[in-house]
Amino acid sequence: MRLSVNGASYDVTAPAHETLLVTLRERLQLTGTKLVCGRGECGACTVLLDGATAYACLTLTAACDGRAITTIEGISGDDGLHPMQVSFIEHDALQCGFCTPGQILAAIALLEETPDPTEDDVRRGMSGNLCRCGTYPKILRAVMAAAQAGSAPDV
Repeated sequence: MRLSVNGASYDVTAPAHETLLVTLRERLQLTGTKLVCGRGECGACTVLLDGATAYACLTLTAACDGRAITTIEGISGDDGLHPMQVSFIEHDALQCGFCTPGQILAAIALLEETPDPTEDDVRRGMSGNLCRCGTYPKILRAVMAAAQAGSAPDV
C-alpha cells in the first residue's frame, strides 16, 4: 500500500492487523506518535488523517492507503515550529511532554474546524486527549492564544 505521511509517499507492506501506530513508529521511525493505552482512551497517539484527528493505536494501516497522514514530525516547516507548538511553549502547556504531540495535533484539528472557539469548545474538542501531569489550564490558554492569533491551520 502507499501511505502519504507528512507529505512524503511510502510504499509499505504491513500485515492486515497492523495499526498505524506500529507502522509509524517501527517501519517509518516516526516516534513522535506515542503508545500509552493502546485502546483509544488517552490520545497520546493522535495523528491527523485527511485533516481529522485519529487514534493511531486503533487505526489499521490498511485503512490509510492513499490517505494523508500528518504526525507531529510533519507540522513544522522550514521556517521553524508550527504556531501551535510555539503557543504551547509560550504558555508552558507541557510538563513531561509525553501527551504533547497528540495534544498539539488535536488542537490544530480543533482550530481548523472551529477557528474562533470558546473555552468550552476547546475543552470539548480536546477532551479525547489526557494529560497525566494535569496541565489542562495551560493547554487551554495555549489553544485559545493560538486561536486569537489566527495561527491554527497550515498543516
